[in-house]
Amino acid sequence: MTIKAIINAVKGEKWCRLLTVLMRLTVGGVFVFSGFTKGVDPWGTFYKVNDYFTALGMDQWGGTALFVAVALAALEFMLGVAIVVGAYRRSSLWIALLLMLVMTPLTLWLAVTGAVPDCGCFGDALHLSNWATFGKNLLLLLGIIYLMMFNLSLRGVYGPAVQWMVMAASFAFIMAVAYYGYFTQPLIDYRPYPVGTRLVSSTVDEQDNGEGEDDFIFVYAKDGEEHEFTIDSLPDESDGWEYVTRYHARRPHGKVIVQNGQNDNSIAIMDENGNDITLNVLADSRRTVLLLFPDLSQVGVVNSFALNELNDAALVAEAEVIGLTPATPNQIEHWQDLSMASYPIHYMDDSELKMVARGNPAVVYVEDGVIKWKRTLSSLEDIDQPMELGEMGKDYDADSILTSLTTAFVVVLLVILAINRTHLLVRYFMIKRRNKAKNKQPKTDN
Repeated sequence: MTIKAIINAVKGEKWCRLLTVLMRLTVGGVFVFSGFTKGVDPWGTFYKVNDYFTALGMDQWGGTALFVAVALAALEFMLGVAIVVGAYRRSSLWIALLLMLVMTPLTLWLAVTGAVPDCGCFGDALHLSNWATFGKNLLLLLGIIYLMMFNLSLRGVYGPAVQWMVMAASFAFIMAVAYYGYFTQPLIDYRPYPVGTRLVSSTVDEQDNGEGEDDFIFVYAKDGEEHEFTIDSLPDESDGWEYVTRYHARRPHGKVIVQNGQNDNSIAIMDENGNDITLNVLADSRRTVLLLFPDLSQVGVVNSFALNELNDAALVAEAEVIGLTPATPNQIEHWQDLSMASYPIHYMDDSELKMVARGNPAVVYVEDGVIKWKRTLSSLEDIDQPMELGEMGKDYDADSILTSLTTAFVVVLLVILAINRTHLLVRYFMIKRRNKAKNKQPKTDN
């Protein structure tokens, strides 16, 4: 028997139909999850795409990184939805196959070279080693090949006439999620520093009393493995090392500890001499507005007016404004002269800074060493108006927004389904009623 004959022979089997449904849910579900986690945090995906361009020697493409990040998130999410519901049963699988034929060799190259420590397939929601990612892609390829053989034997949830509506709704949903993630903050914060995180370890506070240089251990990852370094032996990130976290040498080992019901994940702020001044900047009983500049050279002068207004508002509220950036001292001095900034700007590790909040610049309000809210600067309104500093950024209810978007998306899908399939239900009940009436007719003897 030929392969085609074998496929035709098993297509109608119950186990084959069940396996096809499970494969749709599994393969499509992975694409949905991958697209959503990229779309919910477009800044993080943007950074990861730039890492790929750098590793591939394609720095000249850096200007397209944001477009690529959002487009990839939308493509994966829409492909996932299409596969799950059985829309565009042939073309969706061909697109998925072409995508995986690009991604699988790429992840093999990453696994062998370690050029990018983390593939970023699932954003910050789930970190896989490069070899695990390559294995995942091989399994996805097998799943796609299976579906290409048997997917047409099983009808989709939606008829052909409305499948474009399902795709349009999926695109609108993921774009809305990406919009909030880029212009305000991610609707789901998968990073180690969500609102409520203590940025200064209270254990360190108690033991050091703010005196002397803190003894921190820094954790970096390469080739999917984490290694620890002291401040004097930090690895070079250009060699493929990626910052993960740090912890105090005298606190319990681990990335995150919980004290008084709050996450505790210390950061490191350095002055111009390389001294750790984190405890001085974020000491308890202090109110601090952190201005994060991941790329100081890309912060426009127009932002300086809003930043200076925010600084004035903070001074009225008896809070301190501190700028944080991985920029060089010369770049910091140039910015301060250009923007006429009266607030101090200190050094913070690039990877750690991007983990605290998204945006360039981003604003983080810290009270008693704990994050109370964080936003992009552009999303803050009425900065020059009198307002309680602690309430300024709290109008962004990420959970409520995500719930509303998800509910609207599901309702739209159900409405499309009702419109598309109601006639089938009507036809079913009409046939059932006709048969019932026919059976009630009295039989006549010949």
